[in-house]
Amino acid sequence: MTRSERYAFVIAYFREHVPEAATELRYDNAYQLLVAVILSAQCTDKRVNLTTPAIFAKYPDARALSQATFEELFPLIRSISYPNNKTKHLIGMADKVIAQFGGKIPLTVEELVQLPGVGRKTANVITSVIDQQPNMAVDTHVFRVSKRIGLVPQTASTPLAVEKLLVKNIPEAQIHKAHHWLILHGRYTCLARNPKCADCGLQPACRYYQQEKR
Repeated sequence: MTRSERYAFVIAYFREHVPEAATELRYDNAYQLLVAVILSAQCTDKRVNLTTPAIFAKYPDARALSQATFEELFPLIRSISYPNNKTKHLIGMADKVIAQFGGKIPLTVEELVQLPGVGRKTANVITSVIDQQPNMAVDTHVFRVSKRIGLVPQTASTPLAVEKLLVKNIPEAQIHKAHHWLILHGRYTCLARNPKCADCGLQPACRYYQQEKR
């Protein structure tokens, strides 16, 4: 199977079986999603979803969050991984949103990465989810699954390299959704240690499965 055939098969499979793929983080607007994604770094979405309601109730927008002190915010984030850094990042992010963007969450990758706690992956999530821009966030699931299936070569050694190859080969209209397809597949089927190959509908296109059968 050629790479283009593999992409076509994988996209067709996900379009049929996971047509409404979306983030599992709970949010009502761009501000809430940004807070949730910052908190989700090296933490489960489930834990983040348990944590954010109290944050959103006390700090309903960037202006309110910008006025928070470390001592006020930290107890609400204590159960999240790296709470010290994330508390500082959230307050710093809100400060900059107020000072530089008039309180409105920017929706370009170039602007978002200027905010504390926001790297390229987070910026790609925000722009693709909120605005359906053709940006591909590459987290550990996307990085692993895309290489394991064979969508990108093993020599693609960085998230940016994987991102560029995926964006190049996935139809633009599908990119914002493909991010979730790959994350959810990695979270529930293509597990890191014990992938559920027997239950996977991508067997005919998966380079890893084809090699394991030999």
